[in-house]
Amino acid sequence: MDNDKLIHFKNTIPKKLSGFIEPELFLKYEVKRGLRDVDGHGVLVGLTEISQVNASIVKNNKTIPAPGVLKYRGISIENLVDGFLKDGRFGFEETCYLLLFSELPKKDELKNFTGLLSKYRNLPDDFVRDMILKMPSKNIMNSLARSILALYSIDDKAEDTSASNVLEQCMRLIACFPLMVVYGYQALSHYHNNNNLLIRSPLEELSTAENILYMLRDDSKYTKLEATILDLALVLHAEHGGGNNSTFVTHVITSSGSDTYSVIAAALGSLKGPKHGGANIKVVQMFEDMKEKVSDWKDDAEIKQYLLKILTKEAFDKTGLIYGMGHAVYSISDPRAVIFKKYVGRLAKAKGLEDEYNLYAKVEELAPIVIASVRKIYKGVSANVDFYSGFVYRMLGIPDEMFTPIFAVARIAGWSAHRIEEIINNGKIIRPAYKCVSGNSTYIPLSDR
Repeated sequence: MDNDKLIHFKNTIPKKLSGFIEPELFLKYEVKRGLRDVDGHGVLVGLTEISQVNASIVKNNKTIPAPGVLKYRGISIENLVDGFLKDGRFGFEETCYLLLFSELPKKDELKNFTGLLSKYRNLPDDFVRDMILKMPSKNIMNSLARSILALYSIDDKAEDTSASNVLEQCMRLIACFPLMVVYGYQALSHYHNNNNLLIRSPLEELSTAENILYMLRDDSKYTKLEATILDLALVLHAEHGGGNNSTFVTHVITSSGSDTYSVIAAALGSLKGPKHGGANIKVVQMFEDMKEKVSDWKDDAEIKQYLLKILTKEAFDKTGLIYGMGHAVYSISDPRAVIFKKYVGRLAKAKGLEDEYNLYAKVEELAPIVIASVRKIYKGVSANVDFYSGFVYRMLGIPDEMFTPIFAVARIAGWSAHRIEEIINNGKIIRPAYKCVSGNSTYIPLSDR
């Protein structure tokens, strides 16, 4: 096919494509679009012991919105965070242990587990060179997925889906995700942005959060507060129930009997989407636009006017969305955002960015009011964890390209726990139904078309 014919063919493709389904048909056949009821509640498709996400209570046989609840293995996220922060410890490794083994580790168990992660925190030199540096990607999520699939080829037991082998595979992935993310960024920065190439090996004595900052920064230096807040971000993003998109993907692919590397690569593809893991980048971009358009960051009326223009598709990206506000489950509050906010303020003060932090806090306060003034709200609207996470990453000097990959570094812990749970319970392959609503057609011979 010559170039002119190719261009003509490409131009005719949109006209030939079809697939629009009338919205009323979804109601007629009682299809739960997005596996969600009309009231927004997720359709119950499975059982889990890993984590609980709740935003309501039942009183007098009525469901009433309540402050959001998040529990890892039955332990509230507030108590888990308070526990390790009061001891002055980093908590991500402890959280990984809890999610994988369903109980908090004793001192020696935590020491041994952390030591094992440190041992696993390495990649072969030729792997880093050939899979990451020789094929730099402009999107780290894609390079991360490619690296995960490539690890299959160096695992002698890659197809062994026994729970014990999958546990070891998952622990190795938890340990190596930070390396593949940071190295993926360094390759991008060097080959696409002409910056110096910096590949630094992790240190055994450092935590996951510390190693990320150590490997990422040119001078390898960081403060205890910086590492503590990054560690907290990892803990808060580590798990969020079986129904979120990427975790559900983990269950679906696992149920087919596929290998660990294929499962996690699929979950990464889901998390990459802007409706899932990419939301915090949109929040940061929205605030950058807001800071240019709003002259007085302390003027409630001016901020409200800007937010109103967002809702009416006159400002920012014209989608009508105030990013970082609202959640599929939470209404009154997202417990992760509530916890995070306490420490975001401390970091902002240390960085001299209190005015910017106050703007975030003001938008968190005013956005629900503005939304309620123009839209019918069936449940409350509050800030979600992504509202503050991008701001935190910016203050930590983490490049925008790493925002979603950092989410993946945390969520691999939850994905691993759910994969193992699916294997242990040996469930049926997940296969929901789609009803065909197209009419009948008659085959026409090629000569008559």
